[in-house]
Formats: sequence, C-alpha cells, structure tokens
Amino acid sequence: MSGLLDLVGGTPLVTLRSGVHAKLEYLNPGGSVKDRAALAMVLDAESSGALCPGGTIVEGTSGNTGLGLAQVAAARGYRMVCVLPDKTAVEKLDALRAYGAEVVLTPSALPKEHPNHVVAWAARIARETDGGWWADQYGNPANPAVHFRTTGPEIWEATSGRITHLVATIGTGGTISGTGRFLKEASDGRVQVIGADPATSSYGGGDGSPFAIEAAGHYVHPKTVDDPWPDSYHRDVVDAVVSVPDRASITACRSLARDEGLLVGGSSGTAYAVASSVTGDCVVVLLPDSGRAYLTKYHSDTWVRRQGFVDGELAGLASPVVSVPVGTPVAEARRVLEESGQPALPVVLAGRSDRFPPAAGEVLALVTFADLTAGTVGPAAVPPVGLGVGESVADALDRFPDGEVAHLVRDGRLAGLVTRADLSSGR
Repeated sequence: MSGLLDLVGGTPLVTLRSGVHAKLEYLNPGGSVKDRAALAMVLDAESSGALCPGGTIVEGTSGNTGLGLAQVAAARGYRMVCVLPDKTAVEKLDALRAYGAEVVLTPSALPKEHPNHVVAWAARIARETDGGWWADQYGNPANPAVHFRTTGPEIWEATSGRITHLVATIGTGGTISGTGRFLKEASDGRVQVIGADPATSSYGGGDGSPFAIEAAGHYVHPKTVDDPWPDSYHRDVVDAVVSVPDRASITACRSLARDEGLLVGGSSGTAYAVASSVTGDCVVVLLPDSGRAYLTKYHSDTWVRRQGFVDGELAGLASPVVSVPVGTPVAEARRVLEESGQPALPVVLAGRSDRFPPAAGEVLALVTFADLTAGTVGPAAVPPVGLGVGESVADALDRFPDGEVAHLVRDGRLAGLVTRADLSSGR
C-alpha cells in the first residue's frame, strides 16, 4: 500500500478528437503539475538539511505550487505559509486553507523591488521564521530536474518515442525546461518544444502587462528596474514561443470541458490553443491544472461576460479611448480631455507601451473636468468598476457605478466609455 505522495506523477496521456495527445497533469493528487516540483523541492531540502522536522515551508505562488507544497506539508508534518496575489482564484485560496496553510495576500501589481511583492515577501517570511525554508520555485534546480526525471520519460514511453512536438505553457519554466530537455536528448534533437504564452507576457515578446491567465506567463510591472527571467526557465530548450490572446485561451479552456469532458484551467486552454494548430505526427500538450480551481473565473458565464471575453449587448459601444498615465499634470489632462471629446478621462498605470490597450485592472480612475482642479491626476480612492462588453444592458444598468460614466472592458482591457444615458436610451 502506498502513501498519498507516492501518487504524484504517472499521469495518463489521452488522445483528443483533434488528434492531439494530452498529458493530464491535473490528475495529480493536488490537482496540478506543480505537485511534482513541490514534492521534489521538499525532498531535496530535507536531504540537504535546509528543511528540518517541524519546520515551516514558505512560498510565493499563483496558487498551484502552493497547493502542492501544502499537500506535502500536511502529509509530512510541516507548517505552510503561502504568499499569493490578491487576484488569485478564490477556489485556490479556500483549498490552501483546507490543507491548513496560512494564506498571505498581497497586491498583484507591484514592482519586483517592492518589499510586498509576492516573491520578496515570501523570502522575507522564511528568513524571519525559525525553521523557515523558502521553496523558491523560480530558482530551485529541483523544479526542472524532476520533470527531466519523470514527466519527460513518461511522455516518451507513452508515445513509444513517436512524439514530434511538445507544447506547454511557461510559468516558472521548470516544466517545459525539464520535460523538453529530456525529450530532445532522447530523440537526438528531433522533438520540437513549443512554449504557449499569454499575448502580453514578456516570454513571447509582450509588454509584460497583466493577463487573465493564471499559472502561466511573465508579468512585468513598469516600475520594475531589473526583472531577469527565472533560473528554472532554460531558454535553450524551447524552439519557439507562441503568443495566445486571453480570449482564445479562455475559449479553448471552456471548449475542452464541453467538447472533450476535460475540466481544465486557463493555462491549459493557452497550451491547447497552440497545440491544436501545430502540424506534426505526434503532438503532445501538457494540461497543467484543473478547472475546479477556476469555477468562479474561466468556467463562470458571469465572469466571462463581465470581463468581456464574449461579446454581448454592450459590444457595439466599444471604441478607442484616450487615456493619460497617473501623475499627468492637471493642465495637460484637461487639454487631453477637451480634445478627445470624451465624457471622462481614464487614468492608467504609467509606463506601458502602446501595443496593447491598458488592462482593466490598471485603470486607476475616471476623471471629468470637475475632478481636474490642481496638481496631478492620481488614482481614485476606490478603483472604478468596468462593464464587460458581454453583459446585457439590463445587467450593466444594475451594476452601473456611482456617477454618469463607466469604462467598458473587452478581453480584460479598456475598450471604451459608456454613460448611463447611453444605456438608458438603449443605444
């Protein structure tokens, strides 16, 4: 009879209707591919003496590695502290607490140098805690190493060495690096390794602005001074990185549930959106985590409509909008607002490129002429509420924020302005 942790790994490979072969990593006992890295990092720390009996495991995470570590902590008698972005899916937070982990939330949009950044805060807690050990999934060599030892060989054996392409998302980079390196070595370089990445993630050449997909991609705050990619990500292993718009990822994620019976997360949708377009004799896609962790997000019709990942009655009101960065002098903001002819002026996080509309979460205020009195424009005390282009007029009126103007959200980004009168008139 085996213990729970003996069940980590050995996940099945199934063939989908499209002919793509899917590695179902969400069938690990903790619900994601991160179970592998979590167990490997803890065993390595125990072996080296970095983690002693009765110690405390600390990690900064978007949730999946935290869940894997919390599972190991519960099974092996450790205290667990997780630092997570405040936009992490509520199901993940509840699951962590169910395992007995202590959850520390921090704002999701902080520069890397900020002391309350997810990684910095986790490292600090570990330093200041007797018996504390920081897992450091982004720099821990045990992360990619476990995929070289297990995930890669499993795929090679399951395909009888016929695999031609591996598609996986890039988060810490450990999964794609370790798995890809094994498959390249086993095939004498024949296997092509393709990274699937949210469109704005810096891995694929985006500006690093926020994206809707958890557990994938690389966010870069505009005030971050130095942001090297994780040591766990071995760029030489990856042959190409393909960028995927959030809408395409979420559509693929939902389609896998409805058309294939696979309830998976958004990063699985990102990977499958790429894999389904790859031409090869044996394409394998790694599906990292379960959709049960995202029932209030990607698999919620309400969330999808409000974030504008489908088009509805408000879609016709979307149009380009002029915004100004926070800190703009009031005189300049008044001039821009007057020339734009808009009913209000969105104030957004400074320092972004013009390649993508501002992310909805980086709309810090909506100001009118009456608000522009002196000094510079700053964030509102309460961030403005956006209305998704997927919403009905009736739902949007019910949710309309205080004031006469709201901003529209399409694909999680600023897509226009709408007044209460626009909606009331049925425009």
